[in-house]
Order: sequence, then C-alpha cells, then structure tokens
Amino acid sequence: MTMGTRVYLARLAGLPVFDPNGDRVGRIRDAVVRLRTTNRPPQIVGLVAEMALRRRIFLPIGRITTMDSEAVVLSTGTLNLRRFEKRPNELLVVEDLLDRRVTVVPDGGDGPGTQAMVVDIGMELTRANEWLVTRVAVRGHTGRLARRGHVFQAEYERIRGLFGPTETQGTSNLLALLEQMRPADMANALQDLPDARRNEVAAALSDRKLADVLEELPEHDQVEILVHLDRERAADVLERMDPDDAADLLAELPQTEQTVLLDLMEPEEAAPVRQLMSYQAGTAGSVMTSEPVILTPDTTVAEALARIREPELSPVVAAQVFVARAPAATPTGKYLGMVHFQRLLREPPASIVGGLVDSDLEPLRPEATLTEVIKQMATYDLVAMPVIDSSHRLLGAVTVDDVLDHSLPRDWRDRDNLDPGEQVRL
Repeated sequence: MTMGTRVYLARLAGLPVFDPNGDRVGRIRDAVVRLRTTNRPPQIVGLVAEMALRRRIFLPIGRITTMDSEAVVLSTGTLNLRRFEKRPNELLVVEDLLDRRVTVVPDGGDGPGTQAMVVDIGMELTRANEWLVTRVAVRGHTGRLARRGHVFQAEYERIRGLFGPTETQGTSNLLALLEQMRPADMANALQDLPDARRNEVAAALSDRKLADVLEELPEHDQVEILVHLDRERAADVLERMDPDDAADLLAELPQTEQTVLLDLMEPEEAAPVRQLMSYQAGTAGSVMTSEPVILTPDTTVAEALARIREPELSPVVAAQVFVARAPAATPTGKYLGMVHFQRLLREPPASIVGGLVDSDLEPLRPEATLTEVIKQMATYDLVAMPVIDSSHRLLGAVTVDDVLDHSLPRDWRDRDNLDPGEQVRL
C-alpha cells in the first residue's frame, strides 16, 4: 500500500474515492470496526463509501491502495455495490465511537483514570497485514467546556468504555464532521444514526442548518425529528425552511399540531405557508415556491444580476427573475413577465428589466394539475414557471425541482427502498 502504517479514521470522512483509472466513484463516510472475542485490539476491516443515489457500500480494506489526506484509491477487481449493513460484531467509527465518553487509565492501570471524549480512532498495519485499533485520540472532559479540553493520544489498552452503551456519546465532534457536508449529504448521514442519536444531533444543529437538512430527508424522518423538538424551536426551524417545504412538512402532522406551530411562527413567515396549505394537493399552487426572485420593472440589469448572485438562492430559483408591479412580495401587483439570467448577461448593466420581459409564455393558474405543469415545462424547456391568480397577480413559481420532488414516489429519499445493486469490475 502506498500509505503510512498509521491512519486516523475520522479524518477520512468526506474524502473522495477513486478507481484505478482515476474516475471518482464516491466519498468515504465511515470505517468498519470488527470486535474480537479475545483481548486482541479490534480490527478495521473496511471503509464505508457513499455512491450515487445515496447508496452506502462496503470497501474491503485489502482493496485500498492509497489512503491519505486527499483521497482513497481502490485496486482493480470486483466492487460489490450491495447496500452496506453492519453485522452484529461490527461498529462504525464515526457513527458509533466518535464523541464517546471514556476513561483513560494511567500506564500499568494503577490510579484513577481521566475522563475524556473520543475525537478520533487510530489504526496501524501489523506484520500480519491487519489494520488494528492501536491508539485513540481524546479530548479531556471538563464538563460544559469539553470541546475546549486538551487533546491527547492514548494507547488502546489504556481506554475503558470505548464499546459501552451509546448513551455515553456526545455530539460535538460528529457535528464538526457534519458541518463540512452539504445538506443532502448531512441528511444522508443522519439517516444512518440510531433514532435517539439522530434526534440528539439534529437538535444540536443551528436553526438554519437543521432547516436545510430537513428539506433533504424523507418525510417520516422529518416528522420524527420535528416532533422531538420543543414547539418553539420547531416553529423557529419551520420559519427557516422554504415555505413550500414547510407546508409539506406541516401537512404530515395532525391538524391540532399544525395550528399550534403556525401560531408560534412569526405572522409574516406563517402567512405564505398557510396560503400554500390552502391549495389542493397535486396542483401548481400546492408545489410552488412563494419566494421566487421578483423585481419591479424599473430595476436595472445590474441590480437584477446582483440579486441572483445571492448565495442563499438555489440554482433553479436564480435562473430567472419575475417582473411585476409593486408590491414585489407575493401576491404582487400585476405580473408583467420573466427574464432568464442568460438574457440579463447579454444586456447593458444600465438597461431596465421592464423592457426585457418575456410575456409570451402563458402563466399557470394555482389549480393547474402537475401533469399540466410538466407538459408546459417540457414543451418550452423551462426550469420555472410563474403562477398567477385571477387578478393577474404573481403568487409564486413552480420550479423543476418542485415538480421532480412531487412526481417521484413519496419515499424516494429513503435509501431502504433503493435497488440493492450488483457487482462491477474496476
């Protein structure tokens, strides 16, 4: 192997995985620890990688030729694409061991031990060509300031409680790893955790981050996490979600709970959610976003480009601007038309968007069915379409991601329903 003889496993999380030809096949998410029935140190038998469609697969440690701070590279041979499942005698480093509270005993085992929290697990390659857990990086536990404690390494033999109950786990180091991921990847990682730990980690996220993650989770996981938050916190998170996603999530709750949470939300945040929930399911009104980019006709091209550059906008929302008379919040004044960002790039910065609008496209009505929406978008190669009311006021826009989300099976985000896969040669 073209790597060192000692590797710290949590540092591998998120690294890309390449085949022998240099083609990327996924990302590392965890490492598999096999427990021994004897006193020998546990063995690292492989890594867990995430492939396309959020499928997690097992990579045997013997198939890995490179494992450094930049990437993991596989050898030639057959790769089993069957979805990874832990065996009874196996644990995962990130999922099961990170943030464990342990005791570090002195050399020789005499005297009181030091309370600490696991930061990383170190493995070493033996002469028998086995990767064994030999060292544990820990942070001295100092109560509420545990994250600021001193980090040090200890031999595996000095660690007590590493394989104890999961109740001895915290969240700080796992959160640090999750914060480096995109919301979709973070949601995927949360699905792999036991329910209690998933809810604990989710509750420790910021309102903004948790809102982003909830939008990427299957509906049953969204509900499970939300109902374990106190109601005030749940309302705060709903306020940070896109109104259409918040409306979809609330629709999964009992009517009484919907009412309570909507009443706890700020009135200006709750209003668009209430409006979206009033539309019949399976219509343009029920799936549209009420917060597209809306500009008045006297806005300059320079101002329009600055607006769609805002980092919080998704690509489909930023792909076009909708032009309407004041007020610019939905429901707007009279809807005038839309301008695609490519048109904005071709025009002088001082030009007025009111003179650039495409008004030939017939807007959708909120009662239009998803089938009608899909036909319109496919016919005109659009990524978004305006939705207006009978007074020609803009109510929102249906984007292609909204259409896909509501056209796929309800459980499409749930990995348990994916095809188990097969073997491929590298």
